[in-house]
Amino acid sequence: MANSGLQLLGFFLTLVGLGATLGATLMVEWKKEGKTSYIYEGLWSSCHESGHDTLSCESHHSVLELHIEFLVTRVVMLLSILVSSVALLISIVGMKCTHFMDGRPKGKSATAMAGGILFMIAGLMTISVTSWFVTKIVKEFHHSHRLESFEFGVAVYVSWAGGLLTMAGGALLSCRRCWRTRESESISGNCLFPPSNQNSNYV
Repeated sequence: MANSGLQLLGFFLTLVGLGATLGATLMVEWKKEGKTSYIYEGLWSSCHESGHDTLSCESHHSVLELHIEFLVTRVVMLLSILVSSVALLISIVGMKCTHFMDGRPKGKSATAMAGGILFMIAGLMTISVTSWFVTKIVKEFHHSHRLESFEFGVAVYVSWAGGLLTMAGGALLSCRRCWRTRESESISGNCLFPPSNQNSNYV
């Protein structure tokens, strides 16, 4: 069942991508400032690291406290997670390894493709807003005439990775040619949930 194997691989990639996107959204290291002591800024809180390796954090209690790049990134990342969650549910229904829509192979295939497309949209949203965020940080660094040390943190790389994995998994799920099978092949022959035992006739 090569088709089911590729489909499961795509589903696994989207799960990892969704996890990375969620992790990046919650991380505080989106922007790093300083040379001896660091100030980390995230989408939900900011932290200050002193010379004694102590880290004190404070949550953003109001959206008015946020710079535009943090506010936009927060909104788009949340939208990406929401779209990925919907795509996850749709893909489960359309995968060959589940019993949903067993009697409608064409509809099942179209459902899996729709889930994959949604995953690709979510991944593109993550990559786009992360790249836009990095562009804003780089511009801010140059406008400060390099008097202040600005860097983008680890969360940026995690977000990029999450977006790429989500898009890659979505591409596998939405590849209709990959799931095209013969008419005689039963769609219910699945790999996750084995079919119930049927009575056999013996001579």
